[in-house]
Amino acid sequence: MDRRRTLVSSHSHISSLRIPILRILAILAVGSLVALTGCTTIKVKMGMRVLLEKTPIASIAASLPNGPGIAPGEKSPLVVVVTEPDGKVLQTEGKGGGKVLWKDITVTPTLVTANQEGILSLPKDPRKSDGKVGHVTITVPSHPDMKFDLDIPVRYNYAFTSNFSGSKGSDGSNGSDGMAGSSGSMGSTDPNNPSAGGDGGNGTDGSDGGDGEPGGNAPAVQVRATVRSGGHPLLQVSVSAAGKTRFYLVDPQGGSLTVNADGAAGGSGGRGGRGGAGGSGGIGSPSGNSGLSGHDGRSGFDGSPGTGGQITVTYDPQAKALLGMIHLSAAYGPSPVFREEAVAPLW
Repeated sequence: MDRRRTLVSSHSHISSLRIPILRILAILAVGSLVALTGCTTIKVKMGMRVLLEKTPIASIAASLPNGPGIAPGEKSPLVVVVTEPDGKVLQTEGKGGGKVLWKDITVTPTLVTANQEGILSLPKDPRKSDGKVGHVTITVPSHPDMKFDLDIPVRYNYAFTSNFSGSKGSDGSNGSDGMAGSSGSMGSTDPNNPSAGGDGGNGTDGSDGGDGEPGGNAPAVQVRATVRSGGHPLLQVSVSAAGKTRFYLVDPQGGSLTVNADGAAGGSGGRGGRGGAGGSGGIGSPSGNSGLSGHDGRSGFDGSPGTGGQITVTYDPQAKALLGMIHLSAAYGPSPVFREEAVAPLW
């Protein structure tokens, strides 16, 4: 009787444990389904997202969490805040980490561009935005009376980079591993009828790894700098190389420009193939000798680095005090050259 009670008690304990385990498995299964499918319907049903067409709205607002401005070539997330009549606040998905779907919101941009995930971008060329202010108008199609306007100033206190470095050399291919030697034939250890085991075959040598390709050379780079005067002076820069010219406006208060014309690293040499193992000698009386292992292949040599480009900086006398904002790098190349002469406005 005591043993029967023990068995019943154990069965009840196992059953009680099975229920929470099944719940956990069900939650994990649903979570995996949502992660794999990304289905909006499932997320809405689980309360992970809301549909604005079914949500009462008292007001909307928008902001840039990374700061009020955006620099040429920079991307910045937009966050929209929706407030319900009872004061409950909802935010957009993505950077806002909220439940509001971006597909329920319309963003109409001016000067900047906006993608379907609320990420704003400004063209890299500062000539397209110089003296202008970006703007977005936020509306909710399901609530035509909801509208919010946000100005987006263009900022230049940003770490700009102009890269004309060479391309890294291709890595060498790995050598092929050698083949293992065959095992020796079996002999006999019968005292009345002994026979020798066969010798194992030798392993073959691994092949050599390929050499890495040389790194690419950087072109010569011409940098021209002058001061764009005004209430808040800015450094106006053009960087030209390989038939391309890029323009920059840099704010002395926190901004910088790095110009790279580095020779690229050479490719890594390929690994030499491993020699094949020698085959085992066959068992017999006497046993056969094991084969010799093959030699490992030689690893390839790394490719030589490319040559850095000659950087020449021509600057207006007014820009001399601001040259510390420009950082130059020409690894494996000559030292930069600086020339002071009158430089007219670049645009």
